[in-house]
Amino acid sequence: MKKSLVLAMAMALGVTASAYAANPFSDVPAGHWAYDAVNKLAAEGVVTGYPDGTFGGDKLMTRYEMAQIVAKAMANGANVDKLAAEFADELDSLGVRVANLEKKSDNVKITGQIRASYRDVDGDAKSHEGRLRTRLFVNGAINEDWTYTGRFENSQYYDGKDANGNSYGNKGEDDVKLNWAYVTGKVGGVKVMAGRQDFKLHTGSVIDATVDGGILSYGKDVKLTGYVGKAVDSGTWDNLDDVKGDLEDGDRLYAVDLSAKLGAFDSYVTYYKADTFNDNEIWNVGVAVPVVKDLKLTAEYLHGDDQRDGDSNGWAAGLAYKGAKASTPGSWGIYANYYDQPASTFLEHTIDGYAPFDFVTEDDGFKGYEVGANVALAKNIVAAVKYYDLEAREGEYDEQTLWSEVVFTF
Repeated sequence: MKKSLVLAMAMALGVTASAYAANPFSDVPAGHWAYDAVNKLAAEGVVTGYPDGTFGGDKLMTRYEMAQIVAKAMANGANVDKLAAEFADELDSLGVRVANLEKKSDNVKITGQIRASYRDVDGDAKSHEGRLRTRLFVNGAINEDWTYTGRFENSQYYDGKDANGNSYGNKGEDDVKLNWAYVTGKVGGVKVMAGRQDFKLHTGSVIDATVDGGILSYGKDVKLTGYVGKAVDSGTWDNLDDVKGDLEDGDRLYAVDLSAKLGAFDSYVTYYKADTFNDNEIWNVGVAVPVVKDLKLTAEYLHGDDQRDGDSNGWAAGLAYKGAKASTPGSWGIYANYYDQPASTFLEHTIDGYAPFDFVTEDDGFKGYEVGANVALAKNIVAAVKYYDLEAREGEYDEQTLWSEVVFTF
């Protein structure tokens, strides 16, 4: 088979008479009748020539060599159905090599999320905040077993007034932060996640924070998970903040979790140790039980060894019906949660309800309820609204928060 048949590939790629990169082959001069076609195929990575720098256009080649060219062209997105059909048997025998080419061509994926949110707080602290948060996710395949994940984030505050009456609306933050950078893979039967990432177990009633560290997990229906690392960008009180705990930047954190799926029941027991200023240790036991179709009940008990005002036992419960799925327009859900947690039972809580700083440090935690609803307005567009009524367990503070958001994913 003459290498001149490669011109058929050039036609499949839509080659026209135009100049590309410098001529890569010494035996295909600029005045050659096939110069543009060969040069285009070389630029696309479809043909590579021989080690001595020649193209060898007059040499005979095997059907396997031609099949390899077809495979490379397919990996580059060319419409080569007829050629693929002609070399179907050879391509099939090259299955592993073709698969590797296709994987490499799709090695890195970039996705994104834009969230427009507004939070209005009434009660002892009257405040509000409008925020536009943009996130870009980078996912790359390292090899068959390991991947890399990164996340870039930027926030714009288009309206805001804090609890002290200070305005910060129309404040655009130009900084873009890389707040995820971790690898995921397996060592034997153990799943490994190492680097900067979000750390949240189960409901997030104990912790939902960005951390630097490693997570090891083993098992499926019965799974053992261990974590060691430190907190990053935690315990800060910029603008309006949520219910936070003792966790601050640089605090060491350790956790061991044993979870089990027993039929329709999900259960777990988790131990946390954090080197905060209180050196707190927390036990968290929970269960999720289906009540009827699409209706699930969750309940958990929390115990912290740092007794503040003599109380170290807390609990939380929730009821959820269905839930919006970004991929399914019209899907929706509603839920309700109740919390009664001393300050010793959480490190950085997941909820969006607002409370003053003294809420946590002087008044022994919080109690109250949250109700919410969400709906997929269209594919990849989800709207949600939440209402919180939270108060200090021992103090006088009482806050009501209305949160609304629309999330676009792409």
